[in-house]
Amino acid sequence: MKIAPLYESCGAEPSSDMHEVIVIGGGPAGLTAAIYLARFRRAVLVIDEGTARARWIPKSHNILGFPEGIGGRALLAQLRTHAEQYGASIRYDRVEMITPEEQGFAVQVASDTLHSRCVVLATGIQDHLPELPGAQGALLRGLLRVCPICDGYEATDKRIAVIGDSRRGEREAEFMTTYSSHVTLLHIGLEDDPERRVRMVARGVELVETSIRYLTIEADGLRLRSASGQDREFDVFYSALGCSPRNGLLTSLGAACDETGQLVVSSHCESSISGIYAVGDVVRGLNQVVVAAGEAAIAATHIHNRLRSARLNQSGARKVVDQDQAPKP
Repeated sequence: MKIAPLYESCGAEPSSDMHEVIVIGGGPAGLTAAIYLARFRRAVLVIDEGTARARWIPKSHNILGFPEGIGGRALLAQLRTHAEQYGASIRYDRVEMITPEEQGFAVQVASDTLHSRCVVLATGIQDHLPELPGAQGALLRGLLRVCPICDGYEATDKRIAVIGDSRRGEREAEFMTTYSSHVTLLHIGLEDDPERRVRMVARGVELVETSIRYLTIEADGLRLRSASGQDREFDVFYSALGCSPRNGLLTSLGAACDETGQLVVSSHCESSISGIYAVGDVVRGLNQVVVAAGEAAIAATHIHNRLRSARLNQSGARKVVDQDQAPKP
């Protein structure tokens, strides 16, 4: 059963090309926002470019309600079905630009301009994968991983490699000692730091300073080739090469970001541009599905109350005008 949007049953009449909310991004954050907004009976459109980071998850075991685990693509399919069940629309397109206008925002897609009173940005991040043949396939098979918090448990007692080129790699390698005593940091950066080995030894991590060209993805793990012929093999390997927030649609408008490029938002997940909200990985570095869903719920609720208040204020203003124009006795 699809539920009618609020304006269809309560008498509000937005213009035919004006959406109440446009959500940019079809990952867990964007789709959760759409579910909440649709259940608030708001006219919501999701614009999905098809690049959600969650599609790379082979199977996640830390998403609430799925004790046997769920794959990223299966999760996205369920979220899309959930959103559409309550009346959300999903359009597969790419947003090129957002432009503020008098009653909200113009959202430019490839061949059209859409209009919305509010916008939710849920565009996520782009992971920096190691430049190795077969990296994307290894990600889908669970050999290459990008989120120690998400699936570190599944690497318990395995031979773990962490590929890094900065202090980020050191931090992630140390974190993985939670799960295994066989953790090796494969440092491929050019920076010379004589204290790095001391730090890693103190943290229970083996350090190998090498080059990406000595690494090969195999069917069941990662191989580190050695000139001595003593190759090393690892069961799983993590990329600690960082990521880039996909924030360009808002930074082009002057939105505030932190030092990592992630968008700064209020306690209601509103960006520094009034009427545009940001949720999920584009906002903070924890990069968890459940965190993204929580932020989406917060943003959607604030948007609903914002639109409701605006409508009440508009109705009150109309009543005042009507009373002023009424014939005097």
